[in-house]
Amino acid sequence: MPVDTYDASHVTYLLLCHRKLWLHHHGMRMEDNSADVHVGKIIGKNAYDRRAQRWRELVVGPVKIDHYDPKARLVREVKKSPKLEYVHVAQVQYYLWQMERHGVTGASGVIEYPKQRKTVPVVLDEEARGKMIGWLSEIDRIVSLEVTPRAILKSYCGKCAFYDFCYC
Repeated sequence: MPVDTYDASHVTYLLLCHRKLWLHHHGMRMEDNSADVHVGKIIGKNAYDRRAQRWRELVVGPVKIDHYDPKARLVREVKKSPKLEYVHVAQVQYYLWQMERHGVTGASGVIEYPKQRKTVPVVLDEEARGKMIGWLSEIDRIVSLEVTPRAILKSYCGKCAFYDFCYC
């Protein structure tokens, strides 16, 4: 499958849940019904509103970046909680990787957790570039499966938009 087929959700779901990745790729979307997703979108839109004038939406290949400062070459992601920080970092690294592939070089990222007053810088280094190839290969493998991967109960499943689908 071409690299430009996968959005950032593919990478996120690869790291969280292979079942959710497969369902997302095959068109099943449940996030629109999730209160947590709505709260996250509100936080992303309203946090740091004095800086809003410099942020632009950027579409690069299959990814849509909500907050990009072209002058500073900075991608910003605002998240509700740092509980799954490694996934948030991977998402921003995927944005930076796709940007680089499409000619936008020298960009970096930052993840902000307003409630915790925490900021995490994100860069795309050689290690992260290497991970992208492995991740995309694993995404290819999972989405090409004939059947949905089995559900594996994890600590964060209870808040997932797919919980009822998987466990009820």
